[in-house]
Amino acid sequence: MKNKKIALAVSAGIAAYKAVELLRMLVKEGAEVRVTMSANAGQFVTPLTLEALSGNPVYHQLFNSQNSADMEHIRVAENADLMLVVPATASTLGKMANGLADDPLSSLYLAFKGPVMVAPAMNEGMWKNLAVQENIAKLKARGIEFIDPEEGALACGTTGPGRLANLDTIFARVNGHFEKLQDLQGLRILVTAGPTQEPLDPVRFLSNPSSGKMGYAIADQAKARGAEVTLVSGPTFLDPPKGVHFKPCKTAAEMNSLVQQCFPECDVLVMSAAVGDFTAQKLEKEKIKKHSEGALTLNLVPTKDILMEVSKIKTQQFVVGFAAETQNLVQSALEKLRNKKLDLIVANDISAPGIGFQSDSNQVTFIDSDEKVESLPRMSKIEIANILLDKIASNASGK
Repeated sequence: MKNKKIALAVSAGIAAYKAVELLRMLVKEGAEVRVTMSANAGQFVTPLTLEALSGNPVYHQLFNSQNSADMEHIRVAENADLMLVVPATASTLGKMANGLADDPLSSLYLAFKGPVMVAPAMNEGMWKNLAVQENIAKLKARGIEFIDPEEGALACGTTGPGRLANLDTIFARVNGHFEKLQDLQGLRILVTAGPTQEPLDPVRFLSNPSSGKMGYAIADQAKARGAEVTLVSGPTFLDPPKGVHFKPCKTAAEMNSLVQQCFPECDVLVMSAAVGDFTAQKLEKEKIKKHSEGALTLNLVPTKDILMEVSKIKTQQFVVGFAAETQNLVQSALEKLRNKKLDLIVANDISAPGIGFQSDSNQVTFIDSDEKVESLPRMSKIEIANILLDKIASNASGK
């Protein structure tokens, strides 16, 4: 943590006094900490206390501050490696989730472009409130990392979930975040994402509803963790993550060609694209006309199986496949794992409502080369991406 720059954001809850001790712990480990306070956090701890412990000015007023003209929230946002919100109240979470910026903390959050970690603390009823849980789900889908509260005695006199996580737990998560930042350094990771489009005529094509969100999340998080990343993507509405080598394509044949070109130079292949299984046997040169007297018959032929092609030239690469199934999830994924000589497969049931294609969340099952099955609960695709990358980090170096 030495010389790491942390923006510690303190919101107005009774647990704000614990942020003082956390600040001391971070500074003791060599971190450079700049503190930002929500509008009412000063009712619980004083800016002077936080300034004395951090050794830096505290950003606690949008206006009437001696540094207001310097746009403090922009300066802090530009320089920090991590934004850490401790405690995060229900109000603060609501502002973050819905883009409000009416105090120093919420303004800093909107201006900040780096990773954000949040440790909520509030009354049990607030924590369980549907609106709060919806705001948490929104933030998790955007990649915000949560350090969930513990059960215990609360300031309101009740006992239940909502108590700020133990400071040692928060400190360990922050430390782990910085340790993880470069755990993929030196690895060359090739990721495929999105759908493919197989043309039928000049204006029509066969495709699927894949959004590309899973593959783009994997590419983005792999880059953040130090890997050299190449992203081969079918047509999506997503912006390519910064710093990755981006190679767009449309058809399954184009994607296969790009994968074959890039694969020999990579250490890891993550095949998360939803590649079309069939293409037109004959591409019509003119638009196919609609005829009322009869049905249209399409003659389709299978596309090349990219993972099967990869298995023919695989040497030491760690290869991850994805299986989107509607039935017999584990059995179908196991067959794919064996037939295509995969090191790991990620399976999900696309028939389940609210997850998979187009969604920000998913519920997946990992199966490794030893055929060990691990089913995860529903979570954001960014969380799944990092769990997958954890497995890659612990296995790929040994391939």
